[in-house]
Amino acid sequence: MALIKFSGELQKFTGVANHQVKAHDYRSMVEELCLSFPDLKKDALTDMAVAIDGVIIVDPLLEPIESESEVHFLHFVAGG
Repeated sequence: MALIKFSGELQKFTGVANHQVKAHDYRSMVEELCLSFPDLKKDALTDMAVAIDGVIIVDPLLEPIESESEVHFLHFVAGG
């Protein structure tokens, strides 16, 4: 199962730092996470970039997730 690592900000909604999912693609993973953590909103996750096995993906909708993958959600940072 893939390992999801939540940032401190997302831990406010999940109550955990790590969680494992059975999903095989990003879209399914988001749905599984929202079912597991009702306070976690789909829009909050889909508005973030994601790093899957160390590769940052800005628009990951159909990105595959392997059973041994490690996934991190990344907040966008505004510059100026």
